Amino acid sequence: MPVPFAFRPLIACGIALGLAMTAPSLSLGAAADVVATVNGTPITEGDLAIAENDLDPQFSQLPAEQRRAAALSAIIEIRLLAGAAEEAGLGDNEDFQRRMAFLRDRALHSAFVDENVASQVNDETIRARYDQEIANTPPVNEIRARHILVKTREEADAVIKALEDGGDFEEIAKEKSTDGAAAQGGDLGYFGPGQMVPEFEKAAFALEVGAFSKEPVETQFGFHVIKVEDKRVQQPPAFDKVKDQVRSILLREHYFDAVKGLREKAEIDIPDEALKEAVGKLDRE
Repeated sequence: MPVPFAFRPLIACGIALGLAMTAPSLSLGAAADVVATVNGTPITEGDLAIAENDLDPQFSQLPAEQRRAAALSAIIEIRLLAGAAEEAGLGDNEDFQRRMAFLRDRALHSAFVDENVASQVNDETIRARYDQEIANTPPVNEIRARHILVKTREEADAVIKALEDGGDFEEIAKEKSTDGAAAQGGDLGYFGPGQMVPEFEKAAFALEVGAFSKEPVETQFGFHVIKVEDKRVQQPPAFDKVKDQVRSILLREHYFDAVKGLREKAEIDIPDEALKEAVGKLDRE
């Protein structure tokens, strides 16, 4: 069943939310433990944790010890090249200073998300939201049906005649149907409203359990003869299957609530009208 939750696509906080959700938890003692030194400057467990979290996604597939070694190697390379850049005066470059300011803002952005957004989402709030959505979702009926798909109306009429004469639906489906479900006797499993093309859905839901269509049902795929095997109330998705999705929804909602509150109190001026309109459009979506 499709999850009955709707949310606005995340535009600006993907990295920050990702960091907030996966940032390593270290005690102060562990974070300060020195694992290596470069020209006398220590590299700590805290540095290592940050580097591991920031490594290219491909490194996440490595075993823990290899990932740890890759992170330390990366820090050593960064420290060496950073030292060489400092000696060359690259740290005083205006573009570099601008980039540093941006990186600081982004780090603070992530810290805000961690402290004020991610902290509000836990197992209890996720479960409460799931229960609320399930309670507010009207029950939906679904059916289990089989079908026999043929190319022409004449072929469909012949199938219906064979069924009326006592033919076995599953066997005829295996023999005559051109659909991929033919091998399973035309079994389409359970489906609810909106999952089939309209003509097929209308005809299928109009049938009683055990009945088959007395007239061919034409769709873009050809001509169908449909049999309904069962009807039931559609079951909601299990909590464990949608827990991560509900968590993402709550994170996004808390994030955008925080942004909205800050935007309302801020003075934001965008002189370029076209750019202003484009930004405004994103904010309204």
